[in-house]
Order: sequence, then structure tokens, then C-alpha cells
Amino acid sequence: MSEQVETADVIVVGAGPGGSSSAAYLASHGLDVLLLEKSTFPRDKICGDGLTPRAVRELIHLGVPIDEADGWHRTRGLRIIGGGMRLELDWPGNATFPPFGLVRTRQDLDEILARHAAARGARLLEGINVQTPVLDERGHICGVEAKVMGPDGRATGERREFRARVVVAADGNSSRLSLGMDRPKRDDRPMGVAVRAYYETPRHDDPYLESWLELWTKDAQGERDELMPGYGWIFPLGDGTANVGLGILDTSEAFGTFDYRDVMKRWIDTMPGDWGFSEETRQAPIRGAALPMCFNRQPLYDRGLLLVGDAGGMVNPFNGEGIAEAMEAGRHAAEVISAALARATPGEREAVLRSYTAAMKDSLGGYYTLGRGFATLIGKPEIMRLAVKYGLPRRSLMRLLLKIMANLPQERGGGLDDRVINALSRMTPAA
Repeated sequence: MSEQVETADVIVVGAGPGGSSSAAYLASHGLDVLLLEKSTFPRDKICGDGLTPRAVRELIHLGVPIDEADGWHRTRGLRIIGGGMRLELDWPGNATFPPFGLVRTRQDLDEILARHAAARGARLLEGINVQTPVLDERGHICGVEAKVMGPDGRATGERREFRARVVVAADGNSSRLSLGMDRPKRDDRPMGVAVRAYYETPRHDDPYLESWLELWTKDAQGERDELMPGYGWIFPLGDGTANVGLGILDTSEAFGTFDYRDVMKRWIDTMPGDWGFSEETRQAPIRGAALPMCFNRQPLYDRGLLLVGDAGGMVNPFNGEGIAEAMEAGRHAAEVISAALARATPGEREAVLRSYTAAMKDSLGGYYTLGRGFATLIGKPEIMRLAVKYGLPRRSLMRLLLKIMANLPQERGGGLDDRVINALSRMTPAA
């Protein structure tokens, strides 16, 4: 067993959207950045694969090419199904957000972003499984220790150590690095669970994401039989397949009481035949993952470590999206770190680094507080049924809700709905 020590200005742990965005921006600021990824690309990630216009904006900021000829499937909006209704809503493009979304598998997306960070100058090291933080005499993180993984995903026996002035934890929901720095999850924040699989389908190029607000099974006579907990999605990928899945919040009384994979199979059996979904067209096993929400791990900065993406619980409680929020956090983290490392004294650097928490709470904190209330409400089946029954027929109301749930208000100016959403987010205290 050998041990090597490598140094950089900043270490970013995890090459998902948040980590790769952080590394790309940091490298663009002229900093020496190590981007450490435990797996080897290409690698899979459990996700819906849908990118709202908020995520598209982050890709544009980052300079990632998103031409459809390069494999990106463009979406016009969201099709909502529930209460016997079917409603198509286009994305509300404005001066802040583009009028389209995208779909791309995480297997592709994460590698695209990691390679983009490397092209910007970040040093991407794959097969580096970070285990523990390295602390200085003050108790601040000054590096990480890692196991080297082989192409087969097994540890080789080699260990490596990396040192830096600042470390970014973008290592996902379990965030071993955060736990090593005494930052457990908060139990007063909502958590979701999602399961998904890929299916071959003739409707792979459908221009709308599809959201099912009610999941029914059928009895032996083919009639609607049982309303199951959760909501479902169909996200066409434009490559002959669609990402199909379902999610449920822990605010639901049914959370943790049933087999999610079985519920999904029973729901798939009720799908319209033109989708072509069946056990024969499913390409891989149904897999699941947790969705950490509303800053469920805090503080977002302390003792040299910043949390980005799922490591900081940044999934949107309104719609389960985490890609846009992770990339946005990566952008903010890079701005703060770059400003901090330009300061002359440790005290000045620390003061700037602490501003990361305020920046993220200014950006998403009030919105997440609103989302916590929303998650509590829709966890109650009777409220969800009433919302579907009386909300879906009102198209203008649903357009407003789409803008709220995907967090797409124009940031400055805009119409009355934009100003109302922004005012609510600002007036609601971040926590």
C-alpha cells in the first residue's frame, strides 16, 4: 500500500452537476482545482433526467453546447394528467429563463459536465473514493484521504491524500465528507424517494414531459381499482427510450410502507398502449434513490468545507429537481471561493467563505421554506385529491403553479405573477 500527497487551491469531491460546475467555474477563475470522482465515467445516476429551463440556464451560463444534434432532447413544457384531465402547459420563457427544457441521461450529462470542467482547466481524477477529511490544528479541513478504485469498482489497496485551502463537498446524499465534519442530516426537512427505469418507446421524441398526479391500478375487469401513493413521470429522451419513474415524499402517511418497485410495475400496467411500456421493453432493473430537500444538511459552510447539491440537501421540494439547484450552488460556491482566496489574511478569507451560506439562502432559502409547507400539504391524500379536482380545470392557475413549482419567475420586473412569486420568496424566512 502506497500513499501520495497532491496539492491544489481547491478540492471538489464528487463530479456530479454541482461538483463539475464548481470545478469548471473555479478553474475559469484561474484557480488550481482537483475534481475527485469515486467512479469511472461513464457511470449511471438515479434521476429523472429532465432539465427544466432553470437547469438549461445554468448550462448556458457554463458554456456547455446544448445543440439537439449533439443528443439533447428539447422539451416544450409539461403535460399533467390527473382527475380524468390532460393538460399541456408550455414552459414560461422570459428574460431570465429560456422557453424550453432538455432531457439527457445522467450517464451522459455527468460525463459531459466533468469533461467540460477538465477542458476549463480542472484536474479530473476518476476512481478516487474520498473517505475522510484531513484537519489542521484549528479543526478546519485542509485535505482529504481517499481509496483508489480499479476499473471494476473495487479498491486497489492504494491510498492517496490531497491537500487544499478549501474543500467543496459535492458527494451526494450520503456525503461521507459532511458526516466526517459533523454535519448530519436534519430531520425537520422533507425527504423524497424516487424509483425509475428506462423503457423503449415509439413516443421517445414527445416534446412534453409528462406528470401523473394520480397512480391507479386496475382490477381483473380492467377498471380503476386502487389509488396508490406518489406521483409518476415520463420523460422522453429522444433516443428511442423514455425515463419512467415515480416519487413519494416522506410527508405522506404511506411513506416507507410499500414496495416502490412493485407500485411502479402496477402503474406501468395501466399506461396507454401507445407508449409501448412493458416488462419486455424495460431496458434495465428499476432502481431507486433518496431525494434530500430544503437544505437538510447545515451549515452550508463551516471550517473550510462548502456543501453543494445533494450533499447540502438542495433538491426542490415542489418538483423533485436537483440538477438546476446543484449547478446554481456550484456557481455561487466558485464565486465565493475565488473572492475568498484573493484576500490577504486568514480572517478575511474566512469572512468571505462564510458568505456562501447567505448567498444560497438568499437564492433559495425562502423558496424552500414555502416548499416545506407545500410538501406537508400534498402528503395528505385528501388535499391532493381536492387540488387535482379543482386545480387542473383552471388553466391560468396551473400556468402560475408551473412557474412556482419549477421556480421560473423572471428575476427582475416581469408580470404580476413573477412579482408575486419573488415577493413571497423574499418575505418567507429562510431556515
